[in-house]
Amino acid sequence: MNLREIQIRIARPSHDLERVRHFYEDGLGFDVLYRFSGHGDFEGIMLGMKGAPYHLELTRHTSHPVEISPSVEDLLVFYLPDQREWEDAVHRLKKCGYETVSSFNSYWDRVGATFIDPDGYRVVLQNASWDREEEA
Repeated sequence: MNLREIQIRIARPSHDLERVRHFYEDGLGFDVLYRFSGHGDFEGIMLGMKGAPYHLELTRHTSHPVEISPSVEDLLVFYLPDQREWEDAVHRLKKCGYETVSSFNSYWDRVGATFIDPDGYRVVLQNASWDREEEA
């Protein structure tokens, strides 16, 4: 198995697929990659960037909603090293009605902006590149 070629799906429950779609599609600029319903009692949406090796799957059980319990340390971190792209992303989320919040870990506030999605999960837009050599 070549771990460098693996694709990743982050899956989690949502109480309001349309509101969370708005956050990720209109706010972050993600694409709706796939929608489904009738998978047993589940419906869902997959969001990401076309061609990227990751996507976010959000599901809702139609008859028995799951309790959502994100903590202040449940983060999706997106590294946006280009200053203009980072500013545009922050502006889009604010234009959609979302405000920044202070991160529990102040590291993310140094050159980033943290938002909370409609399900209560935190998303960090970090205005930096991730240098794997530095982080190791």
